[in-house]
Amino acid sequence: MLESFLWILLVGFFVGQIARRLKAPALVGMILVGILLGPQVADVISPDVLAASDPLRKIAVMVILMKAGLGLDREKLVQQGTVALRLGFMPAACEAVAIALAAMWILKFDFPTGLLLGCIIGAESPAVIVPGMLRLKSLGWGIAKGIPDAILTGSALSDVLLLLVFSLLLNFLAQGAAEVTLPFGLTLSAVQLLPFQIICQIVLGVVLGWLTAQVLVLLLVKQNWTQNAVQDTLVAASFALLLVVVAEKFPYFSGYLAVMAIGFFLIELDAPLARRLRQGFDSLWIIAEIVLFVLLGTSIQLQVLEKTLLSGLLILAVGTLIGRALGWYLSTLGSNWNRRERLFLLPGNSAKATVQAAIGAIPLAQGIQGGETILAIAALSILVTAPIAAWAIPTFAPKLLERGEVDPTKVAIARRIVLLAAVDTSSLATQVLTKAADLARRSDSEVIVLHVIRTTDPQGVEHLRSKVQRLLADIRHKFITATGSVPEEIIRFAQDYRVAEIVMGKRGHQPWNQVLVGSVSQAVLESSPIPVILVEDDRLPVRPQ
Repeated sequence: MLESFLWILLVGFFVGQIARRLKAPALVGMILVGILLGPQVADVISPDVLAASDPLRKIAVMVILMKAGLGLDREKLVQQGTVALRLGFMPAACEAVAIALAAMWILKFDFPTGLLLGCIIGAESPAVIVPGMLRLKSLGWGIAKGIPDAILTGSALSDVLLLLVFSLLLNFLAQGAAEVTLPFGLTLSAVQLLPFQIICQIVLGVVLGWLTAQVLVLLLVKQNWTQNAVQDTLVAASFALLLVVVAEKFPYFSGYLAVMAIGFFLIELDAPLARRLRQGFDSLWIIAEIVLFVLLGTSIQLQVLEKTLLSGLLILAVGTLIGRALGWYLSTLGSNWNRRERLFLLPGNSAKATVQAAIGAIPLAQGIQGGETILAIAALSILVTAPIAAWAIPTFAPKLLERGEVDPTKVAIARRIVLLAAVDTSSLATQVLTKAADLARRSDSEVIVLHVIRTTDPQGVEHLRSKVQRLLADIRHKFITATGSVPEEIIRFAQDYRVAEIVMGKRGHQPWNQVLVGSVSQAVLESSPIPVILVEDDRLPVRPQ
């Protein structure tokens, strides 16, 4: 098992990075690794790991749904009214029915079996949609109207609906129609009971999420049982996973919806705790993502896929372009979304991956007629829609959505922080570099050290270079020399590298010193759109300007 995890983590990570450098989503590389390492090709993954793939996928989905909850914005959801709720039911239901009808025509399925296929294919993938929507929120795309929040919430609700209908159909096809006798002698069929099950799953999931969030605030904030953010994340992840496990034993509530609700209510109950957990679950997702998508790849059956390739693609096209498109139109009817924003739902709300991998093989295992074909189309939906959606979400968002102001309290803003340290060959360079190093360590930043050459002094430049290497030894940095006007070059490099702050020196307070040396810092202060921190030669407190 240890060797298998080494294969999964190392090869999955580096092939994912290769895919990213080729301008493709990293998950494409990870799924490919799963196919190559899995039983279909190299067969180097231990059977014990493959047997444990379902629990491992559930852990990964728990992580990503917790991230989704911690990124939701209550104000934006309230602003959208019923759009998020309609997105949770109409696109999934319309796609499932469209796929059922297409399967009856193309594959000669009966309607219940076709609808079973529709429930599998219609479910949306949190592993693709959640990171995509959270990234859009961190960049500001669509946040003015709460579009990412509506898609996140709708995705979670749609999976609750389809998984319940899937379970009902599976029991019907395997055992026939069943009836349930309630207290007072009331007898209901499984179909009549379904609306009550859906409401129960949603309401209990939200309530248990709220109660768990209250418990976490009590333990982690009020009673201080933990000492750092890592312990906070460990406790929160354990409670969230507990809800998923309990939901499997007692299927009266949606465990995944409860996990998402935990994150949502934590923002309302204690924003600082939510911010710490957001960073912790971001770190967990780095590992969980690799495990999830590599194991998805190992579950894809290539030999079965060949038999239903064309018919499967046609069914997917009918489900998405006819069924789901109708659901999108009905969901946003009467809303303030314009045509371009509605069109964004095509790349933003159609990814398939985790649910299909989790339940695609169940009909075959239960002996349902057509189970092998259902599994093949489920695998095809992963291979087609997951990579396309992961690429299309960041590609089309700038073209179809409007950019708004980001609220850093509601979502982690992932960006590369760069500082610019402007230095000369004087002794003041040591103080500037020391200050830049201190800021970089506090914010995990990179430092661009810029020296604008005014006089030929090769020895002084080499001495400055060695000083930079010594003072910034534990910090990612780059030493750059340039020629030209000092203030203009400082501002140009700061804008080219998109730095967060400029750190530079300013010597003395005597009038003649202000003229000869302070003129550079004064010119930068007057013309720079980027914040400037001055380090004074007499070691007075640094003043941000």
